[in-house]
Amino acid sequence: MPTQDTTRRLSRQTITQDTTSLHGLQTIINYTTTRADATEEKLQVAYQKMLTLQQVENEKLALYRAATDAARLAEWEFHNAVLAMKEVVRGQYGSDSDQAQAVGFKKKSDRKRPSRKKSVAMAS
Repeated sequence: MPTQDTTRRLSRQTITQDTTSLHGLQTIINYTTTRADATEEKLQVAYQKMLTLQQVENEKLALYRAATDAARLAEWEFHNAVLAMKEVVRGQYGSDSDQAQAVGFKKKSDRKRPSRKKSVAMAS
């Protein structure tokens, strides 16, 4: 039997098939085994542990999503506040001021004016 890659998640289909198999085993009255990891009690413990940890995972995932949403909204709130501050600085001090440059604007006088390209006459 090849080595199992336990770093990847099992598919939902595999989990469903395993659960169906466990429920099917419960209908077998005289099931006995010498393998310790295949006893009905061991299977029930493993199944309950899986359900519990899946529930914990789902709860933490919900908390993670809520925290992500809160952080995203805080980022937008901060961004909008900075944009408002920049507009106030530009309005109060002007587009060509050192203060406007300090908050991230380029001075109006530092902008290059567009220049016309001289057309090269084609010799025939």
